[in-house]
Amino acid sequence: MIEITTENDILEVSKSQLKREAHKLLDLARELVSMPESRLKSMPMEQELRDAIEFTRGIKAYGARKRQLMTVGKMLRLRDNQALLDAVSGFDQKNRQANARFHHIETWRDRLLEGSDQVLSELLEQIPDANVQILRQLTRNARKEAKLNKPPVSARKLFRALREIDTKHPLPPLPDNGNVIPAKAGTL
Repeated sequence: MIEITTENDILEVSKSQLKREAHKLLDLARELVSMPESRLKSMPMEQELRDAIEFTRGIKAYGARKRQLMTVGKMLRLRDNQALLDAVSGFDQKNRQANARFHHIETWRDRLLEGSDQVLSELLEQIPDANVQILRQLTRNARKEAKLNKPPVSARKLFRALREIDTKHPLPPLPDNGNVIPAKAGTL
C-alpha cells in the first residue's frame, strides 16, 4: 500500500508491497533461467543480467542455484524491467493464442469424427474453398479406423488438413445449438 504523508509529500511503500514485488521479480528470474536459449536471446536485457542468467543455468546444486536465483532477482530489482516483462508476457500471450487455435482445430476434428455428415456440411458452408473430397474421405477413413481399433492415421491427416485450412481461413466458431456435440473443456 502506498501512503502519502502531508509532510513534504513523501511516498511510503509498505513492507508487504515491497515483498510482493520482490517475489514477482524472483518468479521472473526463475522463468528467465528456465527459458529455452532461443527465446532468451530475443529478450531485451543488459549483458550483465544475461551473463548472470547463463551462470545460473550451469549450476546443478540446489542450494547454490537458489542463492544465484536470489542474486538474479536482486539484479532485477535494481533495474527498470518493464520492457522485459512486456516481452515475456507478449510471448506467453502468443503461446496461449497458438494453443487455443490448436484446441479449436482439435475440437473441429473431433466433431467431424463423432458427428454426422451434417457437421461437415456446416463446416463447408462457412469455408466454401475447402477441398470437400479430401475432408469427406479422411473423415470416413478415420471413423472406420476408430471402429476397427486401428492407429488414427486418417484422423491425424484430417487434423493437418484442418490446420492448413485454418491458416488460410480461420475455422468458424463452434455453434452452440442443442444438436451439436459439446466441445471439450478448455477449448475456445
